Amino acid sequence: MMVLAQALPDIAPPVLYSLVPPWIIFVASLIALTIIGLAIWYGRRFFRKKEAALSPRERALAALNGIETEVEKNPPYQFSIRVSDILRRYVMEQFDLPMTRQTSVEFLNAIASAANFSDDEKTLLADFLNRCDLIKFARYEATTADSRLLLDEARQFVKGGALVPA
Repeated sequence: MMVLAQALPDIAPPVLYSLVPPWIIFVASLIALTIIGLAIWYGRRFFRKKEAALSPRERALAALNGIETEVEKNPPYQFSIRVSDILRRYVMEQFDLPMTRQTSVEFLNAIASAANFSDDEKTLLADFLNRCDLIKFARYEATTADSRLLLDEARQFVKGGALVPA
């Protein structure tokens, strides 16, 4: 048996048949996938429709129209708080005034000499804030008609102008 073992040649190691090293294939694949990913990302960004940003007036009107259905459902106290918050946020965004950090009286005194507001708008805003304060702080027994009037005043102020008497 010894003779037979000497007669057979030893097994040769595997032969590398690739002319390109494996690390180059890995790097090339990574670069190709990165380029494809960037092309898809830029393509989606380029063809995506740009959403038009709503102005403060449009956002306020949309919010006021959205809570119109709540006039009958919510108690006047809660409804007055919602409408007041929408109007205060609108004034803060549209006119860059700190209405959310001031009381109604402080704010009305601040805008008394402001050129941003017409006399009709000042009157309408004063009436609106006084009604809200009556409902919120004096616990005035308001009705849904009072809530509807608050909503109409807020909407008219946002649109710009005086309230047309019914």
